[in-house]
Amino acid sequence: MSLRQMEYLVAVVEEASFTHAAELLGVTQSALSHQIKALEREVGGPLLERLPRGVRLTPMGRAFLPHAEFAVRSARQARRAARAAAGAAGGELHIATLHAFAIGVLPEALARWRRSHAKVSLVVHEYATGEELRDRMERGVADVAVGHRPKGWQGPVVPLGEEEIVVVMESDDPLAKQDSVRLAELADRDWVRCALEPVVEGRRFLDLACERAGFTPRTGAHTDHTSTAVRLAAAGAGVLIAPAHVAAGYDCAVLPLDPPWQRELTAFSRVELTGAAASFVGLLDRGWWGRTAKGRSAAHEGEGDGRPAG
Repeated sequence: MSLRQMEYLVAVVEEASFTHAAELLGVTQSALSHQIKALEREVGGPLLERLPRGVRLTPMGRAFLPHAEFAVRSARQARRAARAAAGAAGGELHIATLHAFAIGVLPEALARWRRSHAKVSLVVHEYATGEELRDRMERGVADVAVGHRPKGWQGPVVPLGEEEIVVVMESDDPLAKQDSVRLAELADRDWVRCALEPVVEGRRFLDLACERAGFTPRTGAHTDHTSTAVRLAAAGAGVLIAPAHVAAGYDCAVLPLDPPWQRELTAFSRVELTGAAASFVGLLDRGWWGRTAKGRSAAHEGEGDGRPAG
């Protein structure tokens, strides 16, 4: 089987259509169908089921697809890395991350890196959960990922510092003038809950933490996205637990927790970091990430350096 055949299969699955995949690849639909059938003959069975509207994978196709994606994206990554390492125009650096980072502190680091790598384009892939981010990185979607440390990851992992978790509330809340807040002080409050909350030991992290503090959080509002959750908390719909960098820039009160809550941030990849990917991680590893995250939070609070995270 050829890499081209696997690339054709991945395109058909991603587009859910032979017609759209053929347009994307710049080939005729008959040529695309011929290559897919040749691939199916070689693997010994059907990979796709042709439907009146679209296609879907067969059981054999579902087993084959992750390996095809890995091969195709590894080849693309190799080409990108070579071009980016040479500073060639048209080179790309693909970065995968969580949505909360993409709307929080990461854009400033990306902008700073771009100023010194003007010929290399950035492509940012955003995911809702750490599990989804890890899955897509295992399939080779990007050159490097920025997120929390992936458990049992086999490739390079570069520590970037600590992400501080804070309580977000409306600016005129009675607790807003405190230097910090204990979780138990919030037992009688309504909470803004977000679908992107991390899951620990099979349970949503806030439920687990509040249980250990002696209460069950009462949901006042629920939303799918972190940015919306911050806006709801700032408007008084309830209190919210969120990363400090996500709350920066909103008209709200941001209080550190006592004792502090932190999560390790890392950059990770399937292969050794080289070229543009190594350069970008080097920028974060030199402290830009930590200074940006804490600086934005402190600037928003207007209290100098604010409370130390550790």
